[in-house]
Amino acid sequence: MEKTVTDAIEFRRSVRKFDPKKDLDLDIVKKCIINATLAPTSSNLQLWEFHHITDKNLLSKISECCFGQPAAKTAKQIVVTVVRKDLWKSRANDNLNFFKSKKDSLSEKQFNLTKRYYKKVIPFVYKDFFGILSLCKYLFAYIVGFFRVMYRQLNRADSRIIAHKSAALASQNFMISMAGFSYDTCPMEGFDSVKVKRILNLNSKSEINMIIGCGIRLEEGVYGERFRIPFEKVYYKR
Repeated sequence: MEKTVTDAIEFRRSVRKFDPKKDLDLDIVKKCIINATLAPTSSNLQLWEFHHITDKNLLSKISECCFGQPAAKTAKQIVVTVVRKDLWKSRANDNLNFFKSKKDSLSEKQFNLTKRYYKKVIPFVYKDFFGILSLCKYLFAYIVGFFRVMYRQLNRADSRIIAHKSAALASQNFMISMAGFSYDTCPMEGFDSVKVKRILNLNSKSEINMIIGCGIRLEEGVYGERFRIPFEKVYYKR
């Protein structure tokens, strides 16, 4: 029986050592990856991929690229969340085609606004040319911002951050879903991204957002009690 959302969040810990005797159900992990794809994403562009590693040889190679840390070395499966900012144009077209298929259920105004958004606004935000357009858009937003409210995250670094934030939200969806099935995870940022991309034969423009080790926890795999900064230090009621 799946846990409630609150129970799953409370259960989830970053587990550094997994039980070598306990395997994971492949279909359940895949279901959790499907849940990951339901995460909120900027402009619904879904600039992500999820690489589900189950092959023992690949697991070993990726573990080496994670510097042999226990969360990778003892993982029964690994999920690699990959950012594909370079796919913004095709993903915008996918959204537009979806809305075209639903055109009969939309008002003409709704459809035209959606069409304009994916044909005009998204290219304005994501299109670049060797950083030149990025700089021009930054200066444009800076100047216009003196006179009215203006969206300012328009340079190349900003759009990259936006894509990674969406991928991180998806990764969190995945980990909470795994916790709901009493499966454990550990998100890792210590890895050789170039070698992992080579091992997985990823597109050169792709970026690895997170490598997540998966398994069933050993008691010593949870490094101590959970500590969080006191809530009153981080909560501001305005």
